Amino acid sequence: MDLKFNSSRKYISITVPPKTQTMSPHIKSIDDVVVLGINLSRFNKLTQFFICVAGVFVFYLIYGYLQELIFSVEGFKSFGWYLTLVQFAFYSIFGLIELQLIQDKRRRIPGKTYMIIAFLTVGTMGLSNTSLGYLNYPTQVIFKCCKLIPVMLGGVFIQGKRYNIADVSAAICMSLGLIWFTLADSTVAPNFNLTGVILISLALCADAVIGNVQEKAMKLHNASNSEMVLYSYSIGFVYILLGLTCTSGLGPAVTFCSKNPIQTYGYAFLFSLTGYFGISFVLALIKIFGALLAVTVTTGRKAMTIVLSFMFFSKPFTFQYVWSGLLVVLGIFLNVYSKNMDKLRLPALYDLINKIVEMRKSRTLAQTV
Repeated sequence: MDLKFNSSRKYISITVPPKTQTMSPHIKSIDDVVVLGINLSRFNKLTQFFICVAGVFVFYLIYGYLQELIFSVEGFKSFGWYLTLVQFAFYSIFGLIELQLIQDKRRRIPGKTYMIIAFLTVGTMGLSNTSLGYLNYPTQVIFKCCKLIPVMLGGVFIQGKRYNIADVSAAICMSLGLIWFTLADSTVAPNFNLTGVILISLALCADAVIGNVQEKAMKLHNASNSEMVLYSYSIGFVYILLGLTCTSGLGPAVTFCSKNPIQTYGYAFLFSLTGYFGISFVLALIKIFGALLAVTVTTGRKAMTIVLSFMFFSKPFTFQYVWSGLLVVLGIFLNVYSKNMDKLRLPALYDLINKIVEMRKSRTLAQTV
């Protein structure tokens, strides 16, 4: 449709494109959820849920299996930082490829912010990978489930926040579960080392901080996930490369991995690829169904990862792992409940007591009559 206002010398033309004309991808797909080239918006909610859950479980279970498999290679346990370097390189490549597929390729977040995010990312993933040289994989996963603890401590001491009973109860359950799980691991695991606990605890603190920084930066500058991945991991790659070069840790790692390319670089590629795909499905799950359901699914995935770890890799087992793990799961549920009280609306203890008293009164009255 053309509307023209003619005059002696000039006119204004307004053109409305036909419906069949292709619109810009960033305009067309505002409400679309696309994961690995699949537009989930075409399916109904139930199908979307099953696709997301299947993606989370499949890719992250493979991710966890490959991570433990790499560290089971004899002589590799001391090269956790080099694995992180390779992982950052692959993530940077994946982020670059994904960024080329979208129309707007501009960097929106300032470089200084990315330098901070990259440092925290290095701390999170580098310390987490390195801790596997000292801890059993299930212990590392249990620690990862308890990010709430450093978040709450930081909120109390830094921001002066106050938390409700559900949050405090969640932190207590997680703390007791962690202590019990760690004590069980130190008793039955022959390769237990307190250094691993320190490393994964520091990784947990960095992970608790990085989520807030990333969320604030992406909302403030309206940046995409692919931009965040590309710049944070590429800068982090430079950090780790400089660190390994200065500490003379690069040469021995390259020499070892060149002798075992399939078990190192091959597994590391699949390890990075499945991790990258897994986070895409997690983000889709959050966008479609919200954080409550996403936390439930990822918690189930972590529990399944621990079970498979005991099945596929030989390690001592004690039922203390089960009870302490259930305490951590209870803490996660309490944390989710505290953030979604208006949605869950579980009956209060006072209401339950009143109902029980009323039922007893009615029974007593019936018996009297």
